[in-house]
Amino acid sequence: MLITEIATKARVSPATVSRAINQPQLVAAESLARIRAVMQQHNYVPAPLNRRRGPKARLPEQRRIGVWFVGARANNPSLNWFQDQLLQVQSTDPRYRVDLRVLFSNTPDELPRNLAGERLDGVIVQGMEPSADCLAKLRELPHVWFMTRRSVSYPGDYVEPNNEENGRMAAEYLHERGHKAVAVITTDPEYSAIVRRNRAFVERAGELGMAVHSVLGAANPGVSYLEISPLNGESDALVKRLLDCTPKATGLYIPVDHFCGAFFRALREAGRKPGRDFEAILGNYNPIIYHNLDHSPAAIDINLPMLVRKVVDHLLWRIENPAVGGRIGITISPRMLTRGTSP
Repeated sequence: MLITEIATKARVSPATVSRAINQPQLVAAESLARIRAVMQQHNYVPAPLNRRRGPKARLPEQRRIGVWFVGARANNPSLNWFQDQLLQVQSTDPRYRVDLRVLFSNTPDELPRNLAGERLDGVIVQGMEPSADCLAKLRELPHVWFMTRRSVSYPGDYVEPNNEENGRMAAEYLHERGHKAVAVITTDPEYSAIVRRNRAFVERAGELGMAVHSVLGAANPGVSYLEISPLNGESDALVKRLLDCTPKATGLYIPVDHFCGAFFRALREAGRKPGRDFEAILGNYNPIIYHNLDHSPAAIDINLPMLVRKVVDHLLWRIENPAVGGRIGITISPRMLTRGTSP
């Protein structure tokens, strides 16, 4: 059977069939599935690699990159999540030939002490936004901002979740569930991801005709947000303010999930039960937190595996293309998880 015949039956180009045989990681999943189904149906077996025409898969050069947690203490085990995600990516895709180094600095005004000695090809920046002086010192080293805490004026490339879409999805979900009055509830209201999610939620809920309450905790200026720990009693105070809202909010949006266990517990102690008195949706999905809750609310997953892939991809591209000017920003859409489901 000829490649052109496979292409016709699979509704793709011959070039796509060639890539599916030689470089399957470059082919969209749906197209790859159709091509392989046609090949299996006709018992087509590609020739051995050394006898094939066309491009051959070639492993890229290994790169030494760093992840710099700005405003975090060294050797904090809670910050191993990036390494864990990257290991999962590398286990399924041999193209990610990355030697990872984790770097820390206590404040945004200092570079990591071991930065120069690591001889890195590039850096992923995460946490607090580095000062202008630090960014100037990084000018010759390719770097990409990762996640959500950059300012609007941050001058470099970035990869982050689509926080506005997160807030809109939550409002639309609660509207579809029939809620007439809703509330957004959170600690740390100045955390930039929360600001964007809150604003989008309030705007979309208003457009949909729902009454909207904002129940926000105390601001914590200067907090790194890498290690967020709500003050004792803050959940109780938020619940009290929520119960004082008129009209009563039955749909609740919690943009980040680090305090939701304490918040749901405070609601329960106030005599409020999920399903009877309220329905919640979380703007983040952390399995460790989620599976320890007393019920299974809907959640919006920010798609962390895809975010890690994209930031590594973009840093590797920037390493190869240091002279390309301008700032490139990439946002990743979240995924809705219905109640009791997981990604």
